[in-house]
Amino acid sequence: MSRRAPLPGASELFRRTAQRDIDGSRQPQATAQEDAPRRPARAEGGSAPRRGSGRQKHDAKITVYVSGDELLAMEHARLKLRGSHDLAVDRGRIVREAVAVVLADFERRGDDSVLVRRLKDEDIDEDRLLDDSAPGEDATSR
Repeated sequence: MSRRAPLPGASELFRRTAQRDIDGSRQPQATAQEDAPRRPARAEGGSAPRRGSGRQKHDAKITVYVSGDELLAMEHARLKLRGSHDLAVDRGRIVREAVAVVLADFERRGDDSVLVRRLKDEDIDEDRLLDDSAPGEDATSR
């Protein structure tokens, strides 16, 4: 006879749960994602800033390969965020925020965006990467 306690199987651990409604019928329980406040869809040219999705369950996944130097730079940034800014974030969160920043710049500036210019291998003014000025507007003229 085995001395190990019987453990539930995966189907028991990950089964759907339901709660009883007032009338006794079973209603599916809302998931955490459904309970989260929904972000309104952003209209083209809208003024709401694009943000990374933050800490939530994500239903889509991509795999991105980076060089060793890029991974090391990302780890240094993650550690600096934790040490200097008290932000304990993972690499995925950093990537989602970076994507949101680049896409917001692309939506705002179009052909003059950092994304388009970098993909075309044009010279990029590193000081302008996160500059919030409008296209053609000098940051010092604000």
